[in-house]
Amino acid sequence: MSTLPLSRKQPPRHAYRAPRPSAPAGGGMSSLGTDLLASLVVFLVAVPLCIGIAVASGVPVALGIVSGIVGGLVVGFLPGSSIQVSGPAAGLAALVLEFVGEHGIGLLGPVVLATGLLQVLLGALRMGRAFQSISLAVVQGMLAGIGLPLILSQTYALADSSQTGSALGNLAGLPDLLGRTLAEPHRSAALLLGVLSVALCFAWRKVPGPVGKVPAPLAVVVIGTVVATFPGFDVQRVSFGDLRDAVAVPDPGDFAGLLDIGVLTTVVTFAVIASAETLFSAAAVDRMHNGPRTRYNAELVSQGVGNSLCGLLGALPITAVIARSSANVQAGARTKVSRVVHGGWLLAFGLLLPGLLGLVPVAVLAGILVHAGWKLFDPGAFPRMWRTDRGEGVVMVITTVAIVVSNLLEGVLAGLAVAIVLAAVRMSRMTARITSADGVTRLTLSGNATFLRLPRLIDALESVAAEPRVHVDLSGASHLDLACRSQVEDWAGQRRRAGAGQVEVSLPDPAPGPAQAQAPGPGPVPGPAGADGPAAAPRFGAVPGASRVRHRPPPGAPGPATVRTAAARPAHDMAQGYRFASTLSPGDGPARGTGPLGRAAEGALGTRVRTERPLPRP
Repeated sequence: MSTLPLSRKQPPRHAYRAPRPSAPAGGGMSSLGTDLLASLVVFLVAVPLCIGIAVASGVPVALGIVSGIVGGLVVGFLPGSSIQVSGPAAGLAALVLEFVGEHGIGLLGPVVLATGLLQVLLGALRMGRAFQSISLAVVQGMLAGIGLPLILSQTYALADSSQTGSALGNLAGLPDLLGRTLAEPHRSAALLLGVLSVALCFAWRKVPGPVGKVPAPLAVVVIGTVVATFPGFDVQRVSFGDLRDAVAVPDPGDFAGLLDIGVLTTVVTFAVIASAETLFSAAAVDRMHNGPRTRYNAELVSQGVGNSLCGLLGALPITAVIARSSANVQAGARTKVSRVVHGGWLLAFGLLLPGLLGLVPVAVLAGILVHAGWKLFDPGAFPRMWRTDRGEGVVMVITTVAIVVSNLLEGVLAGLAVAIVLAAVRMSRMTARITSADGVTRLTLSGNATFLRLPRLIDALESVAAEPRVHVDLSGASHLDLACRSQVEDWAGQRRRAGAGQVEVSLPDPAPGPAQAQAPGPGPVPGPAGADGPAAAPRFGAVPGASRVRHRPPPGAPGPATVRTAAARPAHDMAQGYRFASTLSPGDGPARGTGPLGRAAEGALGTRVRTERPLPRP
């Protein structure tokens, strides 16, 4: 007994095989070692940022470390992205500062918890991809609107002074701040230390050799702390208590504040901005490496889980942070291990070495955040956007100004509204062309005829109203909405009633249905006849009154093309209006139809409406 070898069934040669995502090179122990080294680099970047953002947010420094720990140990384990790192973000610092100043730190936990739950809901509803449909001008305007208030608020911290609150208030108070700083020596010393920190942040990337590979925030903190030990630098330093004492689980009574409409607005604002910053960061990080791509909905759920836990601990809201994520990629991270372990480093540092944080000057951290705000603001982006697209440049400016003047949510909504109006106007471009031949004046309209272009359509119709025979050709329009279609129908009816002349109208024809594609040869096609009445008019197929017109093909064509020109028929019921198509050609039958244009054809001079549709050869 013989047996035949079994082989796996192979797909046909023409079958498409989706490319597999390329995995990062390496694995095993070498990958683990690289990830552990990357986790240390990310930890060194995260420490000054966690501290500085907590100070800028007006909360205890330990809460910034707690948020960083959650971003590493919790969000780092969850699905979504393998490389990007989460933690407290500078983009939310000004918002948190304003909220804490108005409602107190006790309500921050419930708000962050509600923010996380809303993010989980958005991810479950698969809304992660929706954030990618936002206009680039709105996104850049939003980032600039976040960065400019951050710069203004941290300018006061550079001089060991308290800010006034709003961005406009901080801007108006700058002259008074300068006067007080120059009058008090310790503020002048703090300002000098802060300016030095800002300059080092900008210049550090130009440092050659291995020293230049040290993360700029870490280098600035170390250098600034050393300089602050010199005589004459009596400046404020970070106050860091016990990490365990900083955790404040919200009381049940604190959740009553969520009934305030202003607090709910803050929840929505936090959720939108945190989600947008996370997903924009994911898109940027995905371009930096060749590993698995981010799953946006899963990442949104993971961020929501992390923020929910931060809310239960009374900590700051978290997002994916591009600074830590890019440092993770540049350090050679290949798996989630690096971002998870970096959270462990933060936990160990907060528990074992809290005294080191008390040596860091506040002005140094303010300098780091001024640099971060400048990168968000990116003044060069405005002229670049203007040169690329002036309309988008206007959207970007409006978004930024609206955020600075009002608040982040209202500013983003204003930018989105302007962007939508701009897109609608641009999508409604319509071209009108008037030609005359053989006694017929032809008005040809192309593009998108929407209600936004209704005045131009009316002007075009009025410009040919005095002609004895007019053909209005809208068959080449990409889109014709109800307002423009009704205007053409009304104009044709008025022309017929006034006896002003003959008009022929061509409107876009609907796509032929299956029955139309299988229509029989020339001649009328009878509908089903009843016992006591005539045959009903056919809904699909050839239209009664069809005539054959042969067009001479160009030289070298395989043969003549047969086209039948038929009398008009309604495309759908009267509630939706009618759509027709026609061409001027000899041999057309009388106009028929039950719509407004069909009835207009019964006048003395008449309105003839025809449809031209290629039919199969008999």
